[in-house]
Amino acid sequence: MPIKLLPISLANQIAAGEVIERPASVVKELIENSLDAGADSLVIDIEKGGRRRIRIRDNGAGIVKDELPLALARHATSKISSLADLEAIQSLGFRGEALASISSVARLSLTSKPASQSQAWRAWVEGRDMTAELAPASHPDGTTVDVEDLFFNTPARRKFLRTDKTEFGHIDDLLKRIALSRYDVRLVLNHNQKTVRNYPAVTKQNALERIAKVVGTGFTDCARFIDAEHLGVRLWGWVAPPEGCRHQADAQFFYVNGRMMRDRMLNHAIRQAYDDGLTDERSATYVLYLELAPQDVDVNVHPAKHEVRFHQAREIHDFVLQSIRQVLHQNAAAAPGHQYQAASTNLQQQVAELRPRSANPLPGAVSVGTQPTTSAAQPAVKAPQPESAARLLSVVDQRFALIHQPEQSTQLALLHLQAIERDYLARQWQRQFQTGLSGQPLLTPVKITDEALLQRFKAIDNVRVAQLGILLAQEGRQWLVKQVPSALRHTNITASLTEVVSMLEHHQQPPDTFWDWLASQQLSVSYSKVQAEHWWQVWQQQLQSAADYLLTVALPELPEPLR
Repeated sequence: MPIKLLPISLANQIAAGEVIERPASVVKELIENSLDAGADSLVIDIEKGGRRRIRIRDNGAGIVKDELPLALARHATSKISSLADLEAIQSLGFRGEALASISSVARLSLTSKPASQSQAWRAWVEGRDMTAELAPASHPDGTTVDVEDLFFNTPARRKFLRTDKTEFGHIDDLLKRIALSRYDVRLVLNHNQKTVRNYPAVTKQNALERIAKVVGTGFTDCARFIDAEHLGVRLWGWVAPPEGCRHQADAQFFYVNGRMMRDRMLNHAIRQAYDDGLTDERSATYVLYLELAPQDVDVNVHPAKHEVRFHQAREIHDFVLQSIRQVLHQNAAAAPGHQYQAASTNLQQQVAELRPRSANPLPGAVSVGTQPTTSAAQPAVKAPQPESAARLLSVVDQRFALIHQPEQSTQLALLHLQAIERDYLARQWQRQFQTGLSGQPLLTPVKITDEALLQRFKAIDNVRVAQLGILLAQEGRQWLVKQVPSALRHTNITASLTEVVSMLEHHQQPPDTFWDWLASQQLSVSYSKVQAEHWWQVWQQQLQSAADYLLTVALPELPEPLR
């Protein structure tokens, strides 16, 4: 058979085989185009699980008339124009083949109107050469893509579609993932003319409202907030403690630069972060966001863009693992013993009246030398204490919590969050030291080049060094630091070890100042309001609301009223 060019329609259908797997694939590609166009309101209409119709309406920037035919052509896009753009992709789409692929296996029409254009236009393709046709239309600012009869011309692909309920379930799951990637976008999902999902737009500060609608309040009530940053890489979001994790892996949401991911390396890091706290019956539950420079991640490695490749994969894995592990361990130690509330006064009185007036089941048959116990001799039931009216107002300078205490003489005060975190962590380190600190392996062992420091280390008992979680090993003529306490992993190892050696030389047991120094190496540099509320609770419950952490804020003297 001679070599020849394939017809455009056949080439598009081949490409569609990689990109368009089922109706949910169509919805994903079209929603990503809408988000890239700046839309903040999307309405998705589905009929018969997507096989009959998929229509997506947005209020984005729109497409001008002259570019509508290009929008339906393969490899035509406004998102990249050079190799440099491809190496630093910031948009969700970039290949320019989604609309062409969809139009080759379905009946697609594209209607759009930019704000600068008075007339809306509709485009569609027909024939073997996929030539675009244009016609005027009535449409508000934005774009509507209407896809009908998916796989009508490829019966083999249509035969492999599941039931309408199953296919719509995939679309619903997809919309949940998109809803958690963009809180600022309103999303409405209709199926067979009935509204199934409605996610109003919320601000980032109210993200838990959107998460509660998508994942459920069972997750938001127990989830721990995480916000860690190292060398330009930031991980933030919410992760459930082991006891709050679900029995199914249906609440695992991970995003890299706003793009939803299912990456095995990231999943492995998260699973390891739970250590042995997660049983085989439960799956890790989380909503996490990883942000890093676009140049450090390659998203052009999967046809459906479900996977990415990190330039520093091992470092990312280690960063995600340690950040989540630290939050889980901190919150496990800070969790109160129970969350029961005191009974009401009326209930306590009723219980007191039901108590037996005598300790003897037969009050008349009292033994010699014993006295009947009356209700008056019973210890009084402690009345419930009124809840404190104190509340946290805001975070000042990212390090202090402004709290309002109506019952105190100085009603406004600044709570020193870093001092609370330092003292709390110092106590944790001291307790762990009784059985020996757990060292964390370094991704790249550090060679000790300071001969004087090495000799000082050799002069100290190895048991004392090991009890601090530090491991030195000799390889050839070199001495390498292979593990250190987790607080020192991201510090200058040589400088930190110098501090440790100096302490071991002058003290048989580490003093309090050493634990303060160790804790300060892992302090947060900024606090969100959620984090501030957590450390406020630690201050109240474990530090006995000590005044040492407060800075009073004096209110100005108010002038007399004018009337």
